[in-house]
Amino acid sequence: MGVNVKKSAMLSMATVLTLGTVLVACSDKKDEETKPGTENATTTDSQQNTETTAETVKPLTISVFYGVQGPIPNENNKIYKKIKDELGVTLKEEFLVGDIEQKLGVMIAGGDYPDIITANPKLVAAGAMQPLEDLIEQHAPRLKEHYAKVWEQMKDPEDGHIYWLPNYGVYQGDYVTTWYSGPAFWIQKAVLKEFGYPKPKTLDEYFDLIEKYKEKYPEIDGQPTIGFTTLAYDWRKWPLINVPAHLSGHPNDGIVVVDHETNVAKAFFATDIDKPYYKKLNEMNAKGLIDKEAFAQNYDQYQAKISSGRVLGMFDQHWNFNNAETALTDAGKIERTYLGIPIVYDESIKDYYLDRPALNLNNGFGITKDAKDPVAILKFFDTLLDEKWMKVLQWGIEGEDYLVDENGKFYLNEQMRANFNNADWKASNVAQSLHEYMPKLQGQYSDGNAAQGAGFQPDEFFAAQKDFDKEVYAAYGAKLPSDLFSPPPENRVSYPAWSIDLIEGSPAKIANTKMEELALKHLPKIIMSKPENFESAWEDYVKAMSKVDVKAYEDRINEQLKWRAETWTSSNGSFE
Repeated sequence: MGVNVKKSAMLSMATVLTLGTVLVACSDKKDEETKPGTENATTTDSQQNTETTAETVKPLTISVFYGVQGPIPNENNKIYKKIKDELGVTLKEEFLVGDIEQKLGVMIAGGDYPDIITANPKLVAAGAMQPLEDLIEQHAPRLKEHYAKVWEQMKDPEDGHIYWLPNYGVYQGDYVTTWYSGPAFWIQKAVLKEFGYPKPKTLDEYFDLIEKYKEKYPEIDGQPTIGFTTLAYDWRKWPLINVPAHLSGHPNDGIVVVDHETNVAKAFFATDIDKPYYKKLNEMNAKGLIDKEAFAQNYDQYQAKISSGRVLGMFDQHWNFNNAETALTDAGKIERTYLGIPIVYDESIKDYYLDRPALNLNNGFGITKDAKDPVAILKFFDTLLDEKWMKVLQWGIEGEDYLVDENGKFYLNEQMRANFNNADWKASNVAQSLHEYMPKLQGQYSDGNAAQGAGFQPDEFFAAQKDFDKEVYAAYGAKLPSDLFSPPPENRVSYPAWSIDLIEGSPAKIANTKMEELALKHLPKIIMSKPENFESAWEDYVKAMSKVDVKAYEDRINEQLKWRAETWTSSNGSFE
């Protein structure tokens, strides 16, 4: 499957909640709804629309495990309090500490699980998850309607069950890209301003800017300037290993490139597709532009380094370093924040970084076998999918967190914008992690306002930008960060390949693991070797990769791409 998390989403995991991407909110409008834990609750339309008083709500505690380290809400968080007061639901949340594989191993070995958990294929293989399709059909009409067009996509290819509730990729109304959360070569805006806002398109042009700036400014705020850093820690490996696909003009399929016409995938590790990139990094390392600690740093160290303002560039998905960028904004270092550039190998290649949102398979929440009341849990998510609660989770309290103009359009004032850019405020006023992994509305509400919050309302997004950012966008003839990327074509029906389950213990999974292990072992050596030793170091990598059963991996990917193209098209038409 390769390493990838899609937030576009995704996942992301630590979903961006800066004003450019406010994904949280609220409304005081008294929409009617079905509530979880309500005595004698059924799923008829009339009862769904019956307002339940607090006295009839049956208390429900749901234990949750997140396979990420945060963000962790404060105990007095107003959104969680609202959920408890009005729905009777208390969320007992646990966040990852340490390594996710070790944590899951302990959990599986002990056979002890929380009520709900964020997705991981190992849990399905261990028999830890409950099939959800029948329960959704019987007890969660909003969820069924929400997922109707992607119902077949959600089914496990092996047994036909639905185990996970995808957290991203289902849209209502028009989809408009504002803040860009995906992959790119990022460069400090200060670098671009220094040289008159050039438009780098190739690796040579990108690194030339970084080299000239670092030479001119060897220190930033009293610390040595870092030209380029990367990350290869835990499951966050893609900043190092996924890059060549984009440079060669392909979308984010993980560690394969897929021919858009034939639907056939090819793994690119230790091939001519990725060699030019690592040769360039080798050359840049010889010039002192590559972070010497890049291959040893953990995620927290990576974030801290970026938030110091001394890293000029990196390849990453925006959501993955957003917290560090927020810290720069909070510190008044707006010129040290980043602009995403769609770098390609040569100008004959059309960039394909920006993609059309795809269903976030193998992500979101699932209900474990230990959950005592899976029906109540599904009803809880069914309730939260109502527009009233989506606005609660995606915008804020009307009059307190957002305002409504005479035309019914939601907007924020300056203080509200500042709040959503403040991590401490969000910890008490935003259910960030819950919203990140739960089923959600995306696109537009029925009243035309943007789902997912102010960051997705184009006028509000632009109004919220700092004057310096507006200057940067104007220099490139843009109003939105996404304007710098080529518009994406229609998705392949089978897109993306990274969401394919390789099945624990299978030859494909074993091959995938070995491929990634070899990449993480050899690529740092290749990058840090002397330029005259690059070819021999690369040949060692090629020889080591030739001993892996890459074909088993590619066969599994191609089998599933073919299955998707045949099954999803025939079941639901072409997916975009």
